[in-house]
Amino acid sequence: MDPVMLARIQFAVTTIFHFFFVPLSIGLVFMVALMETLYVVKKQELYKKMAKFWGHLFLINFAVGVVTGIIQEFQFGMNWSDYSRFVGDVFGAPLAIEALLAFFMESTFIGLWIFGWERLSKKVHLACIWLVSIGTMLSGFWILSANSFMQVPVGFEMNNGRAEMNDFLALITNGQLWVEFPHVLTGALCTSAFFVAGVSAFNLLKKKHVEFYKKSMKVAICIGLIGSFGTALSGHTQAQYLVKTQPMKMAAAEGIWKDTADPAPWSAFALIDTEKRENTFEINIPYAMSFLAYSKFEGSLKGMETLQKEYSDKYDSVVGEGTNYIPPVKTTYWSFRLMIGFGMGMILLSLAGVYLWKKNSLERSRLFLKLLLPAISFPFLANTFGWIMTEVGRQPWTVFGLMTTADSISPNVSPGTILFSIIMYMLIFTILAGVMIYLIVREIKKGPEIHEHVNAKVSTDPFSKVGA
Repeated sequence: MDPVMLARIQFAVTTIFHFFFVPLSIGLVFMVALMETLYVVKKQELYKKMAKFWGHLFLINFAVGVVTGIIQEFQFGMNWSDYSRFVGDVFGAPLAIEALLAFFMESTFIGLWIFGWERLSKKVHLACIWLVSIGTMLSGFWILSANSFMQVPVGFEMNNGRAEMNDFLALITNGQLWVEFPHVLTGALCTSAFFVAGVSAFNLLKKKHVEFYKKSMKVAICIGLIGSFGTALSGHTQAQYLVKTQPMKMAAAEGIWKDTADPAPWSAFALIDTEKRENTFEINIPYAMSFLAYSKFEGSLKGMETLQKEYSDKYDSVVGEGTNYIPPVKTTYWSFRLMIGFGMGMILLSLAGVYLWKKNSLERSRLFLKLLLPAISFPFLANTFGWIMTEVGRQPWTVFGLMTTADSISPNVSPGTILFSIIMYMLIFTILAGVMIYLIVREIKKGPEIHEHVNAKVSTDPFSKVGA
């Protein structure tokens, strides 16, 4: 058993499972804050009920997401000790800020929001949930600042074989961060929107709480439309940035072995032969790759074979002669297309939802409602395939140009130990997933009315309302 491959599998398992919860938390709390804003502005009790119901589902997701995040941090120290030592002086500041500022900010104001109904004034209570939303976004920002360093290292100097931060401003103004962060945020909006839309569609099909779920569906469709188009545009910007900073990843994502013609076609479908280093069958769209890469219908891209020679000249002195700098091409190529495919599906469903809304037949279109049920998975799958493309396409590097994956793993951990830990993590994740699904399904079955009954009991306390 290859310890490097086992460590990579463990990293993939923990990261993918954790990232199921992150975008849903970021997007769902934003939608809850928006719903409560509509309640405060329009003074309609239905929006208050929506904020409470969807907010409760957010709390369940947030709690499980915290647990999976702790597990992910634990596996860094277990299997990636050399990597942790190498980047520790760079990652220390942003990760500390994330924990001490953003996470504590989220936790504090979540508590105030949960227990503040009927105790705080409407505006103060609304401010609490918006601060939670801002906190989740800031958490994402600081985590992505660390990930962006892995993609495009900046703001550091090498000292005794370790990267040490010497320019904090460069770290948080990293170009990779500012194309990656909007993409993650808009993806989070999609995740929450299709979750809310799917749950609403399920209940509308059963004709349960029709007015409540119809209103929730309308909010979700608006957010879904904005999020899906925003994800496409920010993804386009990120791809253009990749052409400049990680051309090998982009070449692998497009299946480009040899330098393209000018203008370059886009590979819509290809059968890739990695042994012969060629595509045995291809369906291309003329001019499209040049436009995607440069926003004009001219320009060529370097192929993986050309880039392999350039990388060898540049990096062999760092990692040793004979290194293969071409990542797993099939995985990178198809994960990229699956991400795009599910993204296009979200755009089409959002547009269909807006059309049906304008026709005043949103809740009567059973076909559309049925399509929204499997569509709950679309943003989760798009997020997952996007991260697979991002991380696998960077191979053989953990920190691009500085440290390879093979040099990053813990030297004294046996393959058997790593395999055992993978099995244990998957067992824990299965239990956590089961608990979360049970809790969410239970809350959905209870429906939105349960939270009104709880609120009625609280409001009977004559000393409960303060800060008005």
